[in-house]
Amino acid sequence: MDARGEQARWTRARLGTAGPPLDLLTARFDRHVYAPHAHDEYTVGVTVGGLEVIAYRGGHIRSGPGSIVVLEPGEVHTGGPAAPEGYSYRALYAAPNLLTDGSRTAVALPHFREPVIDDPELAAALRAAHTDLARCPDPLGIDDPELAAALRAAHTDLARCPDPLEAESRLPWLLTALARRHSTARAADDTVPGADRVARVVRDRLADELLAPPSLAALATDLGLSRYQLLRAFRTATGMPPYAWLAQHRVARARGLLDAGLRPAEVAALVGFADQAHLTRWFRRVLGVTPAAYRNSVQDRAG
Repeated sequence: MDARGEQARWTRARLGTAGPPLDLLTARFDRHVYAPHAHDEYTVGVTVGGLEVIAYRGGHIRSGPGSIVVLEPGEVHTGGPAAPEGYSYRALYAAPNLLTDGSRTAVALPHFREPVIDDPELAAALRAAHTDLARCPDPLGIDDPELAAALRAAHTDLARCPDPLEAESRLPWLLTALARRHSTARAADDTVPGADRVARVVRDRLADELLAPPSLAALATDLGLSRYQLLRAFRTATGMPPYAWLAQHRVARARGLLDAGLRPAEVAALVGFADQAHLTRWFRRVLGVTPAAYRNSVQDRAG
């Protein structure tokens, strides 16, 4: 956009390898005012800077830095700057089922009586997830894993994309948390019977299918659970979501291959990481050093 440096970037990302598409908006406006409109999805935004004013439900609401704004499906609204310096925000457009896994009934959509929410921890997590997914546009729906990997390797931003299982887990978990914390739809009981068994089955499946792990939705369906129930059970039993466990398992396998003298680029493919950048990112998270530094260290000691 050309007005005084206004910017808006729309990205269509994908939640997981075969998950649903998700639309994301990254914007900064100092003059632009939206015409009255509504969305079929929940609009979930985090104000990054400045002050926004939104006409909503017959009144006006204001959102400043760190605030979460939730606009419900079908609700007509407008939006624009509330101060001369404008405002910037990140927004995503979430299908209702992304917020309802933790509800008592499938038909009771979360209702947000207060559209502006003060929850700094959740706001920061939503902003970070938005930033990571916005780097990862769905390249024309390409389903060829080898071509997708080649595109990722050739694109600097795509090389920093979350693992598909992480993408499928992280944002739905945050959106469910948003509904559970701040909507009036009553949440379901968190207890999932047999959490240890659920976690064991999921770990075995992920370890056995290391190079092409099943999606979160497929795992949940096979166990007769919702996606949220599976995540809750796995976190209860292991203290982490499935994608984090899988990444740490891959790192452990990678260490053995690096010990044997293989190069990091070779190891990444053998343990299921999309490329060396993904291996490096998780290796540093888990062990604090890069795969190359680790390999050099163990090879020096062997020498």
